[in-house]
Amino acid sequence: MRFSSETPRTVHRFPGFCDVHVHFREPGFSYKETIASGSRAAARGGYTDVCAMPNLNPVPDSPEHLAEEERLIRESGGFCRVHPYGALTVGERGAEPADLAGMADRVVAFSDDGRGVQSESMMRSLMEACRKLGRIVTAHCEEDSLVRGGYIHDGAYAAAHGHRGICSESEWRPIARDVRLAKETGCAYHVCHISCRESVEIIRRAKREGVDVTCETAPHYLLMTEDDLREEGRFRMNPPIRTRADRDALMEGLLDGTIDMIATDHAPHSAEEKSRGLAGSAFGIVGLETAFPVLYTGLVRPGTLPLEALVRLLTEAPRRRFGLPQPEDDWCEWDLETEYRIDPEEFLSRGKATPFAGWQVRGKCLRTVCGGKETWRA
Repeated sequence: MRFSSETPRTVHRFPGFCDVHVHFREPGFSYKETIASGSRAAARGGYTDVCAMPNLNPVPDSPEHLAEEERLIRESGGFCRVHPYGALTVGERGAEPADLAGMADRVVAFSDDGRGVQSESMMRSLMEACRKLGRIVTAHCEEDSLVRGGYIHDGAYAAAHGHRGICSESEWRPIARDVRLAKETGCAYHVCHISCRESVEIIRRAKREGVDVTCETAPHYLLMTEDDLREEGRFRMNPPIRTRADRDALMEGLLDGTIDMIATDHAPHSAEEKSRGLAGSAFGIVGLETAFPVLYTGLVRPGTLPLEALVRLLTEAPRRRFGLPQPEDDWCEWDLETEYRIDPEEFLSRGKATPFAGWQVRGKCLRTVCGGKETWRA
């Protein structure tokens, strides 16, 4: 890993960041984001590679449907490399396997992100197919029967303010099922955006047993708890921000290697869709332009996480798991001293909803270079 600093400007140069979990909304939902606007936001955040989830229209569940997304990627302007996911099931509906073999050499992995695969027999079949194809199953783990209309963590804040809660079991129960299936099938398995302490322990135990499992968490789960919630749509995401005990367990998992990488789950929506408060807003927040500054400010500066470890979680670890190289002519330069306030109106993303709005942070991306081409300059 290239890791250097320069004087007298104290400009730090890191390898280009890699995010294995973004939503760029094209084709189908370009009013929320486009591949071009999302890629520009990624470049501003220091990213040179991102992996785009398949909850699109059409869903990339066949070579023909995938081709439309590939065309838009080619036309996006080259601000970063965008690697599409293929859907696991037709329409992400969980009833019929997608054309996995037909897409395998054109996608980074397979996922039904945004929806959990509810059937154990279907997930087993998908894992067996992906093992034969040499592709990772990347899972949004959510048991529908346990959600019960919830939209924030089923904890103290929900009880005090009359909100419907999402229990942690809705996340950790399908993870427990899937790691068992991964062990039985030999499939490479990756868990999206874990948020609770039970998930950490299940994955820790699975790794000890030799299961080929990795996982990610996101900045908001490491830096916020339900105590930070406000009656605003920018605090509604799935899975939800949970308790201090959950946050502490995630941090422990990050430090001991149970959690392999940090991804943003960058999920933009229109201003109107995020204006309906906690109860009515769409799930999802943006994160590509704030990830490094909030993590550096909240974890590195207080001494919780070494800077080199943070860079590794954003570069080497995701690239190694998903088979994405780190080109020598990819890098980003950061000023780690300038303090500023996060202002969503300055975002290049079409989405502006972030729980970090107004945070005072340090860490400003000065320049991003992708494949030798400058893609961002402050």
